[in-house]
Amino acid sequence: MSFKEKYVNPFTDYGFKRLFGEEPNKNLLLDFLNELLKHEQGELKDLTYLKTERLGDTSLDRKAVFDIYCENERGEKFIVELQKTKQNFFKDRTLYYSTFPIREQAERADWNFELKAVYLVAILDFVFDADKAEPDKYRYDVKLSDIATNKVFYDKLTFIYLEMPKFSKTLEQIETRFEKWLYVIRNLNRLDRVPEQLRERIFEQLFEAAEVARFTQEQFLSYEDSLKHYRDMKNSLDTAREEGMALGKAEGKMEGQLEIAEKLLRKKMSVADVHEITGLPEEEVRRICGRIFQEERP
Repeated sequence: MSFKEKYVNPFTDYGFKRLFGEEPNKNLLLDFLNELLKHEQGELKDLTYLKTERLGDTSLDRKAVFDIYCENERGEKFIVELQKTKQNFFKDRTLYYSTFPIREQAERADWNFELKAVYLVAILDFVFDADKAEPDKYRYDVKLSDIATNKVFYDKLTFIYLEMPKFSKTLEQIETRFEKWLYVIRNLNRLDRVPEQLRERIFEQLFEAAEVARFTQEQFLSYEDSLKHYRDMKNSLDTAREEGMALGKAEGKMEGQLEIAEKLLRKKMSVADVHEITGLPEEEVRRICGRIFQEERP
């Protein structure tokens, strides 16, 4: 079997982690973060990948699984998340994720509470509803600030959200190296060759790593599964939203989300995915799933 696209889709779990989460391609992530953060970080010299699964303080606490988690030579932590579909409480989730690298810095002895900086970078394949009135603003840098003066109150906790659907520049319109990165992430799987404007060593390495024809059989099958999941989620979500939003407007937000959840579950989407997409409590999604199972039993 062969794919229509020559290059991997970066918005799939496999594609994203192949390009940015594997040791042989670490310099791709390093270059991207350097372009993203150069105005406040200077140059990052090196990154070390850390375990992506973080556990709470007790066995009862909810765990977190990051897409990419790493630290630089100064001990500063970086969480890089890819979010494929709109999630009601995604900002809450990123805030929750940021607490793990903060708490991990606590020392048991005489600790003076000095912390290393924490950065959470979210690459979004959707636009927040609150941001739709700003079609040309695709990057949001968030820090703790004083409301009256707009001065940064604390500069060691930074959230950066990149709303990729808003980035619509062509290669001819690109002005900066950072914009080249955004263009590649946004359009990689639509390209059939390396554009002349991207004939740089770092991007040539990226295109080489992304070329599906270079995959081993095992890598090919892993990507195939990841791509199928991505497409199924997108198609199911689009269909469910079209059918469910009318009900949501008529009966209220919660009823609309319940309707969407039921439609996605009937299309055999997993409880975890439906919970992530709708923002409904996992217990509620399981309850709906159980009801559907009873109805469909012969």
